[in-house]
Amino acid sequence: MTRVDKEIAAAVGATGKALARALFTPGAVALVGASADEKKNTARPLRFMRKHGYKGRILPVNAGRTEVMGLPAYPSVEALPEAIDHAFVMVPGAHVAEALAQSAARGARVVTVFSDGFAELGEAGMAAQQALADQARQLGVRLLGPNSIGVVDVHSGAILSVNAVLEMDELRPGAVSVVSQSGSMLGALLSRGAARGMGFAKLVSVGNEADVGVGELVDLLVDDDATQVILLFLETIRDAAVLGPALRRARAAGKPVLVYKLGRSAQGEALAQSHTGALAGNDAAVDAFLRKHGAMRVEMLETLFEAAPLASRHARSVPALDRAPRVAVVTTTGGGAATVVDRLGLAGVDAVPPPDAFVAHMAARGVKIRQTPIIDLTLAATSAQYRDLVEQMLQSDWCDAVLCVAGSSAQFHPQLAIKPIVEASAIGGKPLLAFLAPEATQSLQVLQSAGVPAFRTPESCADALSCLFRAARGAQAADADDADAGVPPLAWPEGLPTHGDLSELEAGAVFAALGVPIAPAALVSPPSLGHAVPYPVVAKICSRDILHKTEIGGVQVGVRDNAELAAVAERLMANARQEAPDARIDGILVQRMEDRLLELMLGYRHDPLVGPMVMLSAGGITAELHRDVSLRPAPVSPAEARQMIDEVRSTRLVRGFRGLPRGDVDALADAIVRFSRLAAVQGPTVAEAEINPLFVRASGVVGVDCVLRLADPQH
Repeated sequence: MTRVDKEIAAAVGATGKALARALFTPGAVALVGASADEKKNTARPLRFMRKHGYKGRILPVNAGRTEVMGLPAYPSVEALPEAIDHAFVMVPGAHVAEALAQSAARGARVVTVFSDGFAELGEAGMAAQQALADQARQLGVRLLGPNSIGVVDVHSGAILSVNAVLEMDELRPGAVSVVSQSGSMLGALLSRGAARGMGFAKLVSVGNEADVGVGELVDLLVDDDATQVILLFLETIRDAAVLGPALRRARAAGKPVLVYKLGRSAQGEALAQSHTGALAGNDAAVDAFLRKHGAMRVEMLETLFEAAPLASRHARSVPALDRAPRVAVVTTTGGGAATVVDRLGLAGVDAVPPPDAFVAHMAARGVKIRQTPIIDLTLAATSAQYRDLVEQMLQSDWCDAVLCVAGSSAQFHPQLAIKPIVEASAIGGKPLLAFLAPEATQSLQVLQSAGVPAFRTPESCADALSCLFRAARGAQAADADDADAGVPPLAWPEGLPTHGDLSELEAGAVFAALGVPIAPAALVSPPSLGHAVPYPVVAKICSRDILHKTEIGGVQVGVRDNAELAAVAERLMANARQEAPDARIDGILVQRMEDRLLELMLGYRHDPLVGPMVMLSAGGITAELHRDVSLRPAPVSPAEARQMIDEVRSTRLVRGFRGLPRGDVDALADAIVRFSRLAAVQGPTVAEAEINPLFVRASGVVGVDCVLRLADPQH
């Protein structure tokens, strides 16, 4: 066996750190389809690596040339004289499979495919992409892409990318790594970050994610010594089962993950057949998923960069609060501060006035302040007094963060407005951040150099601070593994359907098997109406084909005796035959009428992006109008159930609001936990389910209307 053959044999099948080395810091790279024309995109990787100091070996592959930009070129990958770690493929789509096979034979652990013509083109392209992924798996090589604009390691100069932004003269090394599902946005993210003085470690465009995806890349970056903060630009989520644990690992390692995801608008709700589907749409589910796993999802693209220093410095130390975060605001521009305070309020962060004791404390130190949410020092304090005030705030217990807002002095006299902030930052402790009202590049650079998070807009400032505390609260909740304790998995009850919609009686049986209290009921078939449920009762049409009975006149409450039940049953059957003539009717469901203090809705949905979700919201037929909702990935822990209850405003009515009777919140939390175990059903997959309404009472809870839809086993 030759030396090259031995190197290839040792390379194939490497994983973990070896995979990361091949992906980010390869010793030898093949540029498949490299052009000798420096004006072409396919010439860029070679130019970029030379420009930015790559020290490894570069092997151009060009079928028509023996030399490319001064380097020997080879007609094919199999003709290369040595083993490679990484191949960057830029040939037309029809030739990618051949290049992949030859790269694997030459020892490549990773093949990045820039070429397009795959899943983005429809069914035929998807089939070609799947074949490529299958081929890579059989060959034991990892595939990045196809349709990936490449991967960049700034520290080593390994730039396997055609993105034009890399023409810049200097790439500043740093501790921020970026993973983007948009190839073109990778350059935009790099240029925007560089304009703010941000240094980068690694940048990756995932392309179509036929193999290596966002989740696996996050996992690799958690173990990367050069990476301290991870930024994600997402268009969708393709690998939630991998991404979730990776985000948790990042959180445990103290490496904050900031996420900007497109798709805030409603999507997919038209396909939902339940209130839960309409309320727990894809984006709301993604939001809950990211929050549970400790990621910081930002609202604005600007925040993705500006929040990185804030997250890096404080993500591990900021407390998980069971109330709105309180921020102390000190300023030299009242109007500028007001713009931020306004945005903070919208983001769920309270700008709070100092208490009497603190006002007196500062007065004794020679600094007179007023008891207002914005402490304005425009003309009232020296630089030393400003510093002292900020230091005292950082050491106080009446606020959770300190925000300094600088006016025009930041632009023309940074020694007055910025120097005291920088000096006070040495105190440490709680978050200290700054918003500069004018365009003050020099002051921004001074703050950034000192590690003080600085913001150019009030919107991104408020967004970042809100995300920081929201992520801390989400990270506090128990992980799904912890939620497994105490409630055993549900074996699917015998005799029930394994696909399609269940009747209310059948759905109630499933929920009862989970331990969720359901109102006693009996099924009767007219004209025989005998039952053991005590009057008064609710009479309902019972059918697998009618999920929402109220809409067809299929419900009657307050039925008092057998005679009234007979008349009601005849009317309900007639309504069902008229409004749903093709529905199969099982009979009339007779259910005990229950009292309550509050109506809620408990819902469940298997989201196509992030998997099982459980929802608590205001209940009744107007649930979708109120949009009073809390959402978590299922199954949930008792701690998460408590958080959900706190987040639904309607529950304040049974939590002591203005002396109203208290409901059994413990029983409600238990019902949420048990209902969320639909995610652990042993048998068919539950697509959607809900109890609407779920009655909260002084003692206990009870479900009085049940819906359950099973997923099509073929999907």
